[in-house]
Amino acid sequence: MTASPVSGSQALSCSSPWCAASVTANKAAWNTLAWFATLVALADGFNRVGFIAWFADSAAAQMTGLAPLAALVLMLLMLLINFLAHYLFASVTAHVTAIIPVLLAVGPTVPGLAIGTLSLLLGLQLCIMRSIAPFAAGYGPVYYGSGYLPSGDYWGLGAIFGAISSLRSS
Repeated sequence: MTASPVSGSQALSCSSPWCAASVTANKAAWNTLAWFATLVALADGFNRVGFIAWFADSAAAQMTGLAPLAALVLMLLMLLINFLAHYLFASVTAHVTAIIPVLLAVGPTVPGLAIGTLSLLLGLQLCIMRSIAPFAAGYGPVYYGSGYLPSGDYWGLGAIFGAISSLRSS
């Protein structure tokens, strides 16, 4: 699978339409690749060193013996954390690999929490997140870079529509 893209890239770099100088000159693309790779590697590292399991176990110890209403409050809190944490990641992929496993590991430790409902709501939020930040999905940088939507408007509208969508789904 990896051989085809590498072979294709080498063939294109040897031909005139796509020279190596034009590839290396695209600093924004390399910057995006470096940040994306770093964040995905960081999320994987959290899992490998046991941070996700440790966090889930620590949270579970704090949640034993909670009242049934606390399950609803904690689920809403986890959804809020998930929504706000998205702004810390460069993409939905990096967000999913770092945050979702932690929330799904903590969820079953809450007495009375419907883990299926939490999972569905987290998935719904991930769909919404694709439009709330200019870097969340593949099409975001294209819209953002076109200048059609000023930076402040993109972030402001993303926050407004993200909040409306989150309230409607809860």
